[in-house]
Amino acid sequence: MASPTASQRYLSTRGGSYGFTFEEAVLKGLASDNGLFIPESIPELPADWQSRWANLSFQDLAFEILSLYISPSEIPASDLRDLITRSYSTFRDPKITPVRPLAPEQDLHVLELFHGPTFAFKDVALQMVGNLFEYFLIRKNARIGETVDGKRHALTVIGATSGDTGSAAIYGLRGKKDVSVFILHPLGRVSPIQEAQMTTVLDSNVHNLAVKGTFDDCQDIVKTLFAHPEMNRTHNLGAVNSINWARILSQIVYYFSAFFQLGGKSDLQFVVPTGNFGDVLAGYFAKRMGMPMRKLVIATNENDILDRFCRSGRYAKNRGAEVAATLSPAMDILVSSNFERLLWYLALENALGGKVPMPGEEPINEAKKQAGETVNRWMNDLKTTGGTEVPQPVLDAMRRDFDSERVDDETTIQTIKEIFQSRSYVLDPHTAVGVASALRKTNEKGTLVALSTAHPAKFNEAVERALGGLEGYDFEANVRPEEFQGLEQREKRVRVVERPDAELVKTVVEEMLQSEGKV
Repeated sequence: MASPTASQRYLSTRGGSYGFTFEEAVLKGLASDNGLFIPESIPELPADWQSRWANLSFQDLAFEILSLYISPSEIPASDLRDLITRSYSTFRDPKITPVRPLAPEQDLHVLELFHGPTFAFKDVALQMVGNLFEYFLIRKNARIGETVDGKRHALTVIGATSGDTGSAAIYGLRGKKDVSVFILHPLGRVSPIQEAQMTTVLDSNVHNLAVKGTFDDCQDIVKTLFAHPEMNRTHNLGAVNSINWARILSQIVYYFSAFFQLGGKSDLQFVVPTGNFGDVLAGYFAKRMGMPMRKLVIATNENDILDRFCRSGRYAKNRGAEVAATLSPAMDILVSSNFERLLWYLALENALGGKVPMPGEEPINEAKKQAGETVNRWMNDLKTTGGTEVPQPVLDAMRRDFDSERVDDETTIQTIKEIFQSRSYVLDPHTAVGVASALRKTNEKGTLVALSTAHPAKFNEAVERALGGLEGYDFEANVRPEEFQGLEQREKRVRVVERPDAELVKTVVEEMLQSEGKV
């Protein structure tokens, strides 16, 4: 069988690790040097991809795209097809991620990503991630005669969530053999429906930790635990946050799906509500692979680190280093973890004197090393001083592919209201940030596609605030899905963590693993 291609091998953005397999990248989640895994090159699309892929189902399209990043020597084609089929069998729409016209006269559409089991875009990736974890673990245990030192090989998955990642990860991993999942969320900073979706799952391998702090606190704790050598060695940690490469890979598919649903237009501009940068980064990979599009628009709320970077080239936390609590809480972050992956590609381009590697072209090792060292320096500056600034050529390269907008809560509410009154369509607040940003671009040429990241019923308080009392609006009758009926009244299981402290969380995780019989 052929050896893995460069796009099927993985390296760390910090420059300290190379030559990883897809399995290692998925199961490790975070490299030992604290970098994120990326492919050693971006794959080249087949010459006839537009004609050959035009009428494929989402599942078949996923197989074609994932095969470019996963060697059949790691996952045979038949196994990969089975993983994809099982991952999308729980979706309510046959197109998986359908495109709907929102304002045809302005050539504005929404790409609905919320038809999975938890009604959020995270399902598209995390159903796949859960099945990959299980697939790799079953194979590992079969290879070693079921046991390691008298125990089965198991994975302790630890993730942080501002709402949607947690429930999607839990639904993707609940009941999975040899997997224990711990989800940290900021106490009181997720919507009631999101909190209920997580804490009402009572499977013995699922553990919810409500941390008295912010999402960034939760994310920092997760990164600290992954960097803890003893914790990793003893408990074999796995990541479900979008630091896990499999998350980004799965999301690339729906950009291609939207392209074909819209007839293969070459002038698409995707507008992406963005917090941790994973969703829009998947679009960047689609563009670099050769899918025609104009720009990717980063739509932020008042937590606008990415919008500020696009305008200034300075990547820095807010002056007060405080997260603003907004109506779009999944975007309430100080630092966008996945932005590091884009920074690596921008640093690589800079190291190559402004040359953009072609799809399928593997950059020279010296340039890759230099890019890793540069990103490591930028990330250390961010950690120690709260910010870093990139050279002008790097910012110019960013602006070639990206634009950005900032949308406040008042505009979010107004957009939800205006779209309902004019289109009888209910937006969730995150999608409203995207649509508001898209509406600012309607004077530009081309087709606009706003990514709709969650079902509006998940954010009933914001929707009620925007639409309550309007003629024709009834949340219970027209918005809340049957699956959410009575959800908040069900039995819950959650552990409150009194302070955002990694050592305290480590102790809690070990106590719960012991109660599971995993220690």
